[in-house]
Amino acid sequence: MDALVMAGGRGSRLKMGEKPMVRLFGRSLIDYVVLALEESCIDRIFISTTENVPATRQWALDRELSVVETGSYGYVADMIEAVQKACVKDPIMVIMADLPLVTSDLIDGIIEKYEERPEPALSTHTPLELHSLLGRRPDSLFNYQGQLIVPAGINVLNGADIEKEQEDYHLILKRIELAVNVNVAEDLLLCEKIMQGDFL
Repeated sequence: MDALVMAGGRGSRLKMGEKPMVRLFGRSLIDYVVLALEESCIDRIFISTTENVPATRQWALDRELSVVETGSYGYVADMIEAVQKACVKDPIMVIMADLPLVTSDLIDGIIEKYEERPEPALSTHTPLELHSLLGRRPDSLFNYQGQLIVPAGINVLNGADIEKEQEDYHLILKRIELAVNVNVAEDLLLCEKIMQGDFL
């Protein structure tokens, strides 16, 4: 399976320049995500960029990663364009560049679950209670079969049908690594605490 890292957003709420290049303990956010993908069973890694992130694009090129430039039309439109430009027809993992706590084992586990399921797509979520424990207020919230869940920013989609709505299996994981994506400065501080083992 290939992976597409969505890294073209402005990161305006964080107010620290290009969000994928924001530093966490001396490394960029996107570096953590790419390293986890490289250590997983993922084959090729594509980085989706826009005109908003020239430094991110250069970083990816310096790492000899495949870069697909999209038109900055919004997350879904850019994702569709990126998958089409990458010419991926098989299932592909789409992952946000602002998930620095993600691990290769977690990525492999998501792929393993996808391969067990009959649905053409898979979406990952965390329970709202986990965000409450972390003191976070999530951007999006869904009621799924009576449980309040938060999208985690990792999905598997069928590349051949990327323009179509795909039935997805909701994988709900109570994992801190999926619960903290970096949108604001407080998220960055929370990542630091978790990585230092200061958060119980």
